[in-house]
Amino acid sequence: MNRPEKNEYAEYYHKYVEKVPQGNIVDILDGQLNSIVNFFSQITEEKSKHRYAPGKWSIKGVLGHIMDAERVFAYRALRFSRGDEKPLLTFDENQYVANSTYDSVPLHLLVEEFSYIRKANIHMFKNLSDEMWMKKGIASNNPVSVRALAYIIAGHTQHHINIIEERYL
Repeated sequence: MNRPEKNEYAEYYHKYVEKVPQGNIVDILDGQLNSIVNFFSQITEEKSKHRYAPGKWSIKGVLGHIMDAERVFAYRALRFSRGDEKPLLTFDENQYVANSTYDSVPLHLLVEEFSYIRKANIHMFKNLSDEMWMKKGIASNNPVSVRALAYIIAGHTQHHINIIEERYL
């Protein structure tokens, strides 16, 4: 599976797609799962509550946002891969985190939840035909391909891991 072309996603998402290394995207998602689990296993429960500035999410909130976004992007991929071309609205990530219970859930349970989400998505992507990977739909008022959504999931996750490393730890 080749990388998505720039016309397969909104310009905003290029910062995520470019973070994804060369290789099979399903293998990349699988490898990233292992590194994410290892990464968060090094963070203590106390540290996971840290916010680097007032009004910013905690580390748990960032992980929760990663999970929320992965669910949304995967849902888009599912819909579009099945030929559903109804436009999908954007989501307000700040509202999602603000209305969550991520800060009160033990970090190890959030990591476990992330693992289940990612494994389910890996299996979904593994079972797509070549034709399904190339299907497109409209999300947040922009065309996006199923292939691009897989790359966006991986790149978005890496983007937020980088932020945790740079600003929280």
